[in-house]
Amino acid sequence: MKPNPHITLVLAACAGALGWAGCATPQTRIRNHPEIVARIAPPELELIKKGRVAPGFDMEMVRLALGEPDRVGMRAKEGDSTGVTNEVWTYANYESADGRPLYRGYYHRYYVAGNPLYPFYLNYPARRERERFRVVFKGDKVISTEKDGAVANLN
Repeated sequence: MKPNPHITLVLAACAGALGWAGCATPQTRIRNHPEIVARIAPPELELIKKGRVAPGFDMEMVRLALGEPDRVGMRAKEGDSTGVTNEVWTYANYESADGRPLYRGYYHRYYVAGNPLYPFYLNYPARRERERFRVVFKGDKVISTEKDGAVANLN
């Protein structure tokens, strides 16, 4: 019996999707970066395994917990006229105009020549981005996290 090329294609796509999903977990990132994990205290590592961050985490620890941010920006501290800015990492979900989730953040993209490419949803009509989480750094350390506009932690 000759194999059905459509079934083969579907099975290959499913296997690929499982592989992509596996790359998106804190456990996979921890396994892939033992040199970073070696310097992290056990209580902080437990938070990272749960996909959580806390004030005092450095940028590498945040990447282990949450992955790469969807956007990186700078903002001045409110009421500060010294010109000091904080780096802000934003993590987002993407949804259709009626609120149906399309995909969530960084792990649904891959890179071609250094540029992010969103394969299936790139040209989805009325695709919108919804911020789900922000991490604010002063220097290399987390000073706060924000979810849905509310400050979750302050240092």
